[in-house]
Amino acid sequence: MVEQCIRCGNTKWDKKVENDTIICPQCGYNWKYTRLPLFVLTGCSGIGKTTTAHELMLNTTEFIVLDADIFFNIMPHETQEDYFEQIEQIENISKDIMQAGKPVLWTMAGNLDKLNKVYNRNFFSDIYCLALVCDEESLRNRMRQGRGIEDEGWIESSVQYNNYFKEHDAIGDMPFDVCNTEGKEIREVAEEVKNWVLDKLTRSN
Repeated sequence: MVEQCIRCGNTKWDKKVENDTIICPQCGYNWKYTRLPLFVLTGCSGIGKTTTAHELMLNTTEFIVLDADIFFNIMPHETQEDYFEQIEQIENISKDIMQAGKPVLWTMAGNLDKLNKVYNRNFFSDIYCLALVCDEESLRNRMRQGRGIEDEGWIESSVQYNNYFKEHDAIGDMPFDVCNTEGKEIREVAEEVKNWVLDKLTRSN
């Protein structure tokens, strides 16, 4: 909505963005908007993203916490084009929400490599990702006992993804920081995530 031109009515995703100013290419009208970073809490399946998000929602008012699975449930997810469209909509909604003066933190397992490759990326000052990780034994226990998962293929996939986050610092052109949750209570993990967001936000400002 913030990108729609109120002078000529242009609703196309064709606007030029220069810092905190949006410019309509059809009529030349320009307007200011609130430009903030976008935040993503990532990690493998079973690592604790949703549990951490719940804790943040209960104890945080500095930013909005949302789960990207809402798009997975209502949009196609069979092709790369489908996933690009999901990321486009995630960023589309986020840019409108941040007009209230608060950034958005999404929980999202995959598609980090697409965050910088969609139209709505233009509206954010930056995108920051934080990956939750733990040791392999703890992850297996969480998935089997905590979530009741018996599919060994699913478990092994999560273990490999968890190892990727521990051994790398980027997926494609999307860098990420790491938060090791090993031996920590959920409130401690949530506090670390909160401090990470606020630190990045301060630096961006």
